[in-house]
Amino acid sequence: MKVGHCLTLPGMRRRIQRCTSSYDIASSRVTMSTESRVTAGTPTRPPTRSLPRIIQGGMGIGVSNWRLANAVSRCGQLGVVSGTVLDTVLVRRLQDGDAGGHMRRALAHFPIPGVADEILRRYFRPEGRGSDVQYHLLPMYKQKVTAARQRVTVAAAFVETWLAREGHEFPVGLNLLTKVQMPNLPTLYGAMLAGVSTVIMGAGIPREIPGALDTLASHATAEMRFEVEGLPRDVAEWLRFDPADVWPDRAVPDSPLLRPAFYPVVSAASLAATLARKSNGRVDGFIVEGPTAGGHNAPPRGAMTLDSSGQPIYGERDQVDLARMRELELPFWIAGGAGTPEGLCTAMNAGAAGVQVGTLFAYCNESGLAPDIKRDVLQGIRDGVLSVHTDPRASPTGYPFKVVQLTRPNPSATTLDGSLGGTRERLCDLGYLREAVRREDGRLVYRCAAEPVEAYVSKGGTVEASEGRQCLCNGLLADIGLGQVRGDTVEPPLVTSGDDLASVANLARHGPYGAAQVIAWLLDPAS
Repeated sequence: MKVGHCLTLPGMRRRIQRCTSSYDIASSRVTMSTESRVTAGTPTRPPTRSLPRIIQGGMGIGVSNWRLANAVSRCGQLGVVSGTVLDTVLVRRLQDGDAGGHMRRALAHFPIPGVADEILRRYFRPEGRGSDVQYHLLPMYKQKVTAARQRVTVAAAFVETWLAREGHEFPVGLNLLTKVQMPNLPTLYGAMLAGVSTVIMGAGIPREIPGALDTLASHATAEMRFEVEGLPRDVAEWLRFDPADVWPDRAVPDSPLLRPAFYPVVSAASLAATLARKSNGRVDGFIVEGPTAGGHNAPPRGAMTLDSSGQPIYGERDQVDLARMRELELPFWIAGGAGTPEGLCTAMNAGAAGVQVGTLFAYCNESGLAPDIKRDVLQGIRDGVLSVHTDPRASPTGYPFKVVQLTRPNPSATTLDGSLGGTRERLCDLGYLREAVRREDGRLVYRCAAEPVEAYVSKGGTVEASEGRQCLCNGLLADIGLGQVRGDTVEPPLVTSGDDLASVANLARHGPYGAAQVIAWLLDPAS
């Protein structure tokens, strides 16, 4: 395939002109109601459509929100909502008064009777909570939680997916982190109730998710192995989710749900081959992610070596063998540094179906990033005072994590202090990244490397493992305007981004830009 052929897409400019990122959401509606999707027979596989050239990356927490996914899908590409921490996002939006009524509109379509009323009664504040009032917290996840806690998670995933699908008939995807184990099964079920077409999962090896999707499509109990430190070799712990627990009288629908396509995120062809052969269900494709992608990255293969600025050094061993990817005969998309017209052509010439793009969408009008953060980041890029640092220590997960920082003071910035640490309180009051540990007496305890050091060490952690860790859950919620009140201050943001700031600068050179402009530029640079 010639590069020119890749860029010349017949009719693409006309399709881009027809798609829009601004619309009257109140007057739009989903063609098929949620109730009919649940009670009417549905196919095992997603409807056959041409594969998207562009997958919009799933950026959490709440950056890849329903507005962004809706706008991208309306342009005929795959819009993706981030499923990470959606239950907390939902209840905080409700506590802030649900501006525009979007949460309540989606909850009105939630098919499980009584759940929407229960959630609104507990969390909705018509006048908002007040800027000096703390958000009410959900109970932290454990191996086993109450049915009421599960219902909030199911409803939150439904709401985000339903809104992303509202007003159009194009597919919508869901992105989850394998590492955030405990909420994943109810989150998948909630998204499936809303008709999600694709599930993308990274930050781990999601070998048991395909089977879980098969099971949840039948409203049956899904389970996956629970990673617990300190388990004997012959002992296993499990995470289980039974949809009947969240339906009144355990009366699940008779007809199956749509089983979404499953695309795990891989950083090596060998991992892709293992998932294709040894997963407990069908794998439909892959996202091949390089180390320049935003958020969490896979660690370098081999020993961890840092450069002079303290960032991990990636080498030839970290380059994915695309020839081996092609041999798997499954579609794949290139992610990380591929978000340019040239990157799209290079990917397709290498046999990829297209690219996954995050950074360009992160700073567009529809993303969930708070407006002042978008403004400061874009201004920092234009002023040349902003960079992206791959921090091997910041994330409690142990994966390298990219953090936006100022390389020198920028007087116009109001949200970014240029620091990677030192000002954030050590705590763990949300608990999504907690790991389970088995004590000698057999009890499970939960710890996070970002919690107070004394608490972490008391649960078997080490001081060394806690050094440099930051609370991503709270920092990322602050990025989308949902930061917790801490005394007379508000939780500071912790902004993550991919490395390709030059493309962002190109699109933002004339001011704010929308998702449709990103897609138009990627598919037809002359448009």
